[in-house]
Amino acid sequence: MLTQKALLAASRRPALRRVVTGTPVTRRVVDRFVAGEALTDALAAVRALTTDGIAVTLDHLGEDVPDRAAAARSRDAYLALLDGLAPLQLGRRAEVSVKLSAFGQALPVGGHDVALELVRPVVDAATAMGTTVTLDMEDFATVDSTLAVLAELRRAHPDTGAVLQAMLHRTEDDARALAVAGSRVRLVKGAYREPAGVAHQDKAEVDAAYARCLEVLVRGGGYPMAGTHDPAMIERLLTLVAGTGRTPDSYEFQLLYGIRPDEQLRLAAAGHTVRAYVPYGADWYGYFMRRLAERPANLQFFLRSLATKS
Repeated sequence: MLTQKALLAASRRPALRRVVTGTPVTRRVVDRFVAGEALTDALAAVRALTTDGIAVTLDHLGEDVPDRAAAARSRDAYLALLDGLAPLQLGRRAEVSVKLSAFGQALPVGGHDVALELVRPVVDAATAMGTTVTLDMEDFATVDSTLAVLAELRRAHPDTGAVLQAMLHRTEDDARALAVAGSRVRLVKGAYREPAGVAHQDKAEVDAAYARCLEVLVRGGGYPMAGTHDPAMIERLLTLVAGTGRTPDSYEFQLLYGIRPDEQLRLAAAGHTVRAYVPYGADWYGYFMRRLAERPANLQFFLRSLATKS
């Protein structure tokens, strides 16, 4: 837990960012978790995954932009991504995920409104090409704003999705509110360092909260998306869908690009919808550090690579 907290703290420290991103060996480890820095890299990953029967959601990496101009560049990057996806004619097999902080949500003046204004054309473009957008959830201070943006977008685009983090105390109530017809919800455990007043700190408590929230979503009227690599939670979803009679087109598994790829293929071969979360872009540092913090095996892989290089 101490190592995890240190890594999550490091994800926000500019000095450590310069050290990590400036280390050549880091690149080959990052390649395990990030599809590449260019749009062409991401599209190549999409082709490979969809050929193997894996759907995708693409994330152009970036968060906490400093000004409106940077937020507008995030919008433009997503519009270019959707333009790149269009010729592949994948429909719902390829959607996109956005972090509203990349669209200006955290700007000190009018950030919420800026994010809504700039993300709207991305959602419009996704709908026009037959796919959709999921709003990623960031730290606890952004939850109310993100859910408000979701509610506004769903007026015209009811299949806009959202992410809920089981580690937050509030999430079970949020899951109940979103477990309605047409609502798409990706449930994850949570990858941000949060205070005890708003989030479970113990792994067992987070696991139990995830199981409770998953049941709320599966028994509700929406479309649950289980964002997990945990074998116990994968089995939990399988048990729940069997018990509720859900058909394979009424839920999906979502796993991160590069993590447990054999399990992704196994689930897809068994007839389940499996979607890989595919990040790409030059601003990969924060995402990379959170992946190291999530699983000891990821950190061990990174440290072994450094030792081998040295």
